[in-house]
This record gives sequence, structure tokens and C-alpha cells, in this order.
Amino acid sequence: MAISSIDESQREAATVVGFSYLFALPPAIFAEFYVRTQLIAFDNAAQTAQNIMLHERLFRLGTASNLTVFALDVVLIIALYVVLMPVNRSLALLATGWGLIETATLVVVTLSDFDVLRILSGADYLHAFEANRLQALARLSVSAHADAYNVGLVFAGLRSTAFCYLWLGSRLIPRTLAAWGMVASLLMGACAFSFIIFPELKTIVPVGIYGSPIFVFELTMGFWLLLKGLRPSSAAELT
Repeated sequence: MAISSIDESQREAATVVGFSYLFALPPAIFAEFYVRTQLIAFDNAAQTAQNIMLHERLFRLGTASNLTVFALDVVLIIALYVVLMPVNRSLALLATGWGLIETATLVVVTLSDFDVLRILSGADYLHAFEANRLQALARLSVSAHADAYNVGLVFAGLRSTAFCYLWLGSRLIPRTLAAWGMVASLLMGACAFSFIIFPELKTIVPVGIYGSPIFVFELTMGFWLLLKGLRPSSAAELT
């Protein structure tokens, strides 16, 4: 699977991969960690509704940030396919398919965000419902975002694991970095899958456990590909 020669299209695609990793991280952190922690009171639907209405622009910025991430994800996935296709075309294609399903799922997640805003908009047609019911419906849509996000992370784990396996075999980057990516990707996907079956695990396994390793990998990969680039297999056998 190792690649002894690298063409210009692979080098250019690797640069795109590096930029995509680095540019996608800030809006992802802003949307999923800052915005949601600022606005969502997980045990209080009324407080959540009040926070969103008082800071609607921030909520919308979070949604727009997520859309930016998803657009960059498509660029990332296609660029990874270009770089790693010579290693194993079938597996690279499978990883690309998983990645596009992941992105499509996460785009659909944003629809629940707009549902929240519509439910809390105060439009005339909503006057038939009591305030507490509208608040409960809004909180339900917020929960739908989290559940659908887990589905997307399952496919993200599959996609990233497959691509990291190809990185490992290609030896275009240090093998320790590729192996770290495989472990981090498997951990993320496995945790997201387990949350679907055992939702109570969310209270036991914090996001730092399964989110930090993949964050470190993507951040490191971004800087590595921009500063070091791809290397022939003979130069990349680091442990």
C-alpha cells in the first residue's frame, strides 16, 4: 500500500486537507461548545427558550457556523480521496461515501435549529398553544439536534478511521500520527454509536473523552500537512 512517488495533484490536495482541518475547527468549537453551552439549560425548557429569544443572533451565528463546517467537510473529504485514492481506490471511495452521508446527516441537523426559532417566534398561528407547550416543543427540537449529531458522528468515525488506515498504509505521514488518528476516530464513532443504544452513557462519558483525541489529531494533521507536506514512504517511517 505504500506510495513511493507523489504527483502534484496529491500535494495540492494535501494542502487543501490541511487548510480544511484547521479552518473547520474554530467554527465547530464555537457552534457546538460555546453557543450551545451559553444558551441551552438542559434541565429547564423555559430558561432555554428565554435564552434563545434573548440571544437569537448568537443562536443563528451558531447555525451558520455549523453550515460553514459542513461545507468545509465536503472539501476535506474530496481532497482526502484525491490524496489517498492511489493507496486503495475502493476503500477511499467507501470512506468518501461514509463522509458524504455524515455531512448530509449533519446538514439535516440544522433544520431542527430553524424549527426552534419558528416555534419561539411568537407568530400569530402559534397563539393556539400555551407558552409552556411551545417551550417544551422548542426543547424537543434542541434534543433532536443532539441525537442527530450522534448519528453523524458514527459516520464521521467510520470515514475518519478508513482514511487514517489509508494514511497508515501509504506512509505519506508519520505512522504514529496515522495510528493515533485511527484510534481517535474509532473512539469517537464507537462512543457516538453507544449513545444511540445506551443514552444514559452521555452522563458518564464526557465529550472530552471521545472528542479530545480526534481534536488533537485533526489539529496536528492540519499543521503537519501545511508545514511538512507529504513524504515518500521511505521518509515517513517514524515511530
